[in-house]
Amino acid sequence: MLNPCTPAFLTALDLAHPGLLRAVAPRDVEEPRGRWRGMGAAVACPRDTDQVAAVVRACGGGSVGIVPLGGGTGLVGGQLLLDGPVPLLLSLERMTALRGAYPAENVLVVEAGMVLAEVQAQAARIDRLFPLSLASEGSARIGGNLAANAGGLNVLRYGNSRDLCLGLEAVLPDGSVLHGLKRLRKDNTGYDLRHLLIGSEGTLGIITAASLRLFARPAAEVVALLAVPSPQAALELLALAEGRLSGLISAFELIHRQSYEFLAETLPEVAVPLAPLPEWSVLIELGLPREIAPEEAMASLYAEAEDRGLVRDGVIAASQAQRAALWRIRESIPEANRRIGAVSSHDISLPLSAIPDFIPRAGAALAGLGDWRINCFGHLGDGNLHYNVFPMPGRSRKDHENQREAVKTCVHDIVDAVGGSVSAEHGIGRLKVGDLERYGDPAKLAAMRAIKAALDPRGIMNPGAVLRG
Repeated sequence: MLNPCTPAFLTALDLAHPGLLRAVAPRDVEEPRGRWRGMGAAVACPRDTDQVAAVVRACGGGSVGIVPLGGGTGLVGGQLLLDGPVPLLLSLERMTALRGAYPAENVLVVEAGMVLAEVQAQAARIDRLFPLSLASEGSARIGGNLAANAGGLNVLRYGNSRDLCLGLEAVLPDGSVLHGLKRLRKDNTGYDLRHLLIGSEGTLGIITAASLRLFARPAAEVVALLAVPSPQAALELLALAEGRLSGLISAFELIHRQSYEFLAETLPEVAVPLAPLPEWSVLIELGLPREIAPEEAMASLYAEAEDRGLVRDGVIAASQAQRAALWRIRESIPEANRRIGAVSSHDISLPLSAIPDFIPRAGAALAGLGDWRINCFGHLGDGNLHYNVFPMPGRSRKDHENQREAVKTCVHDIVDAVGGSVSAEHGIGRLKVGDLERYGDPAKLAAMRAIKAALDPRGIMNPGAVLRG
């Protein structure tokens, strides 16, 4: 049974570690879309791993819950405790150091509080690429990215966060420190606790530092926005591109016309250079070696795709400014969605071949619940769609509060039926605990609960996230 984080507990912590605590700011307990507000007695801001360990030991001794804070950009409530005993919030905002750069090894060692954009910049300073890229990279912290196994735009080529991590340092629930910052590609010495902690959303420990995998920077990059007849044609275009340019496709994003209409409604300054607006389109980026001319490679791909009836129109960026403008379209879609206000948002993944049938099937099923605007977009290259359901013009999501659960269940039941996942890249947090129980494999859930009980018997680590408390 957890206890609330009391003034007496905070006083003792402050006396033992002067300057450790700060007051809770609004940003610490607010969800990015404004749907929930969490709680916390104070925020502990340790300066190093030893202080993190001391905080965890104190909370364990007092049975006080700890809610880890990264950049606060999570969309499933993993950083917000809504009820129960008031927890201590723990932020690694002071732990932002670069611990080492090894260009010959393609490795960067950083503390978990470093913002993702700064990780990317540190890699660029040694002429390397750290390819994890998210819309929130200016505020998301790398520890949170790893804790949630964040995906993003470049998973097709480089993998998820777990594929970009070679080693971890972390504080476990008993306050012991896991010293796992090895920079090895091969280390077959028993259970890989790194992969257990990545994606655990702070429920099994606090990630304090990471050894990150870097890549050579592409000599040239080229981006195109291509109108396609259908999602099936988009998949065939992906297969064509992979056949011609295997390993060189950095991103392959599917965009529905509804995205462009939301941009026109909320962010008219974000121009879409296709007229008329296509029902479906693809944003594709190639990262190429010196031997391949970028515009010629994209133009040749377009020509063959056009001959096969896979594309109908398109724009190929001819400069860095044009490339940035095309990416701005894709990166602005989540903000446009936020301004419209979704009734229910779904971060799903599907077998690639199931996607063309899923989209009309889900739309038809939802039509049985009412009239909606559906914005389907996302990372087609890795099967991850953001399938979001919005009210019709003149109505707001508040008008459909009583239908939110039915809409979500309708979509998720179809996803599960075709062998997909109801959480592709955002995690479980607290929002999807019920979904995990509904759709999760019973043997997997039993193993997860056993691991949680073994490592965190007091239940202090991010209580109520991922697994019901």
